[in-house]
Amino acid sequence: MLGLALPALGVLAAEPLYILLDIAIVGHLGALALAGLAVGGLVLAQVSTQLTFLSYGTTARAARMFGAGRGRDAVGEGVQATWLALAIGAVLVAVVQLTAGPITRLIAGAGDIAGEAERWLRIAVFGAPLILVAMAGNGWMRGVQNTLRPLRFVLVGQLVSAVLCTALVHGVARAPRWELAGSAVANVAGQATSALLFVVALLRAGVPLRPRPSVMRAQLVLGRDLILRSLSFQACFLSAAAVASRFGAASVAAHQVVLQLWNFVALTLDSLAIAAQTLVGAALGRGRVRGAHRLAWRVTRWSAVFATALALAFAAGHAVVPTWFTGDDAVLEQASVAWWFFVGIMPVAGVVFALDGVLLGAGDAAYLRTATLACALVGFLPLIWSSLVWDWGLAGIWTGLTVFMVLRMLAVLWRAASGRWAITGADLQLQETKG
Repeated sequence: MLGLALPALGVLAAEPLYILLDIAIVGHLGALALAGLAVGGLVLAQVSTQLTFLSYGTTARAARMFGAGRGRDAVGEGVQATWLALAIGAVLVAVVQLTAGPITRLIAGAGDIAGEAERWLRIAVFGAPLILVAMAGNGWMRGVQNTLRPLRFVLVGQLVSAVLCTALVHGVARAPRWELAGSAVANVAGQATSALLFVVALLRAGVPLRPRPSVMRAQLVLGRDLILRSLSFQACFLSAAAVASRFGAASVAAHQVVLQLWNFVALTLDSLAIAAQTLVGAALGRGRVRGAHRLAWRVTRWSAVFATALALAFAAGHAVVPTWFTGDDAVLEQASVAWWFFVGIMPVAGVVFALDGVLLGAGDAAYLRTATLACALVGFLPLIWSSLVWDWGLAGIWTGLTVFMVLRMLAVLWRAASGRWAITGADLQLQETKG
């Protein structure tokens, strides 16, 4: 499990670490540029994370096939997911170019923040198809229990982004000083590098490359539930950003800093969940139900302990860590409001993400969809909008996230204990029908 989890941790941590670096570089341009990056980055994140089935769904399907001894079919899932990534990504670029202005104004309101966000987004969205190709590549490689090559591919891309971001935002080493636009260009260049490496890996795998509509339709069936689940997340986080923006540039900038740290922690914890997803899928593909149950509870214990250790580390660094990203006193003051909510929900997240991985590996996406939607509607969204009405600020927004995570923990613990997710067989489409 650790052999799969540690490289997956590198892949998952690479993107949020780069985003934190991006924030730190852009943050020295001032609160307005940082707020523009916050809003534009949030929109791009929502666009791409709606389609996580290209990663998680592909892993679930490929892992069962790999466990049943059908290795070429497992890699073939990656081919079809890559075709889907390119097609959907092209549509996303066109849609966002047409709607970038209204979207950023909807989130940030009319004004300078929206203008900065729109300029960044119009460039950065060209990376959307590339992000999706990398998702598909991560998905099939995890399914065949290879998490080391994706780590190499992602790190090369992030290195390209980091060098260009440093140069282009501030005009270092005779590079042009493009300020916030330089951040967007650096993002696209790094994403193109990683995507190219994943495509080359497929070309070298020796499997048929032609599109297979039947396989893509099967992936979209699983994707439907994962997309609806992602939509519930994005409705919450878009609402949170919109409300934070109404409290001013300092509030939305502080929310962005703490939220990106939260994303870093969440994806770090997700490394164990990915190992669980891969191994549980393979175990069920082989017909080993008891082994799948043992894996489920083992990874949950490990994840809870790891999350508690992270919480203690961030609690100790509460006075120092935020200053790595901004020197603006108003932003730091607002960040301190959200900080202890951020620390307090980490152990809860350890349980949630571990069991999410188990249930995703079993193909139990329909349950996760329903549970996440219910928790968002009952817990997170009401508190976000109440914060705007009653002027609770970031404290109200982060209270909503805390309630959301606790409700999700209760939901996945109940499902895992029920055992209804552990259906065996190589054909995940069949399992979804039975479930």
